[in-house]
Amino acid sequence: MTFIINADKKETENKTIRFPLELINKIENQIIGKDISFSKFVIQACEYALKNIK
Repeated sequence: MTFIINADKKETENKTIRFPLELINKIENQIIGKDISFSKFVIQACEYALKNIK
């Protein structure tokens, strides 16, 4: 299954998560020019991981 960035909106709750700066930079580079926030990218990546965990 391929990870596809999706810009849809859902009900949310705030959580604080600390990311390594290197990971933040990699994510920000991937979302340049796309209609998606950092948070939405992380949510989609987590959903993808949970669906594909073994």
